[in-house]
Amino acid sequence: MTESIAAQPQPARWVLWTGRVLSAIPFLMMLLSAAMKITRNAAVVATWNSQFGFPFGALEAIGIIEAVCAILYIIPRTAVLGAILVTGYLGGAVATHTRMSDPALIAPFILGVMAWAGLYLREPRLHSLLPLRKG
Repeated sequence: MTESIAAQPQPARWVLWTGRVLSAIPFLMMLLSAAMKITRNAAVVATWNSQFGFPFGALEAIGIIEAVCAILYIIPRTAVLGAILVTGYLGGAVATHTRMSDPALIAPFILGVMAWAGLYLREPRLHSLLPLRKG
C-alpha cells in the first residue's frame, strides 16, 4: 500500500497551493458559522426560528456538527470523509434556503463546489476516482 501512495505523482506546487486556498475558504466560513451558532450570535438567533423555522434547542448541536464536518475536512487523513460530510451539511443548507425562497442559497452551493475543487487539487488520489478528461 505504501508503494501505491509513493507512486502517485505529486501535483505542481501552484496546484497544491491553489487547492489549499480553495479548501481554506469553506473551512473558515463553516468554522465562523459554527462559532456563531454555538455562541448564539444575535444575528443568527434572530433568523434561526423566525426565518428558517428551526427550534432554538438545535442551534448549538447544528453548530457543533458543522464544526466537526469542517475540521474533518481540513485534516489531510480525514479530508475525503470530511468532504462528504461537508457536502451533506451544505446540501441541507441549500435545501433550507430553497424552501424559504432565499436567494442566499447560492452561498452554500459555491462553498461545496470550492470544497471539492480544493480537495481535488490537493489530493492526487482523487484523480483516478474523478477523472477530468480533456476534449
